[in-house]
Amino acid sequence: MPFTEQQFFEVMARYNQAVWPAQLALNAMAIAILVLASRGLQTSRWISALLALLWVWTAIAYHATFFRQINPAAVVFAIFFIAEAGLLVWYGVIGGRLIFLLRGSAWHVVGTALIAYALVIYPLLGLAFGQRYPEMPTFGLPCPTVIFTLGLLMWSRPTAPFVVWVVPFMWALLGMQAAVLFGVREDYGLTVAGALAVLYWYARWQTTQARPKPRSSSA
Repeated sequence: MPFTEQQFFEVMARYNQAVWPAQLALNAMAIAILVLASRGLQTSRWISALLALLWVWTAIAYHATFFRQINPAAVVFAIFFIAEAGLLVWYGVIGGRLIFLLRGSAWHVVGTALIAYALVIYPLLGLAFGQRYPEMPTFGLPCPTVIFTLGLLMWSRPTAPFVVWVVPFMWALLGMQAAVLFGVREDYGLTVAGALAVLYWYARWQTTQARPKPRSSSA
């Protein structure tokens, strides 16, 4: 690890102080996404656009601007986060393949739990574990953003391509370092979110395999 625990939390504090009150706007954006999801099919492109904007923010405002000061790999992280934003725009805004709907399926319940964790439980756990603002993760930083995204993707129809899940899942694995090394215990939710994403895709694959194959007509 190229930085210490103290440097990690100092960077987070500098970010939070520098961008305030953007954290309020980012939480409002998340709420707007949830409201749009309750409105039906016609809002899905707007949801994808707002989610992409959230990923661009994390890439530039945190990774490229602040985290890069202590970790050169942050430039690579920023590129991957921008790539994820590009995928959301390509498949969601342009292609219309990301369709977000509120339904009563089990996976929608799981997705709702992850979203609630990212927006509400995550910061409350941080406070319970002794973290104090500004030296604590806020929404718009990578880990809560990834948990929120994985939860929201579980609200999407099965037409959502696998590639859109790749970067959030990779960060769910990588972001665990903060939980293990620096005691950011609320980030253990990343492991849960990543495991649930694997189960989601396994269930989706099982459903696909169970569908009857079309018979080929003979000449």
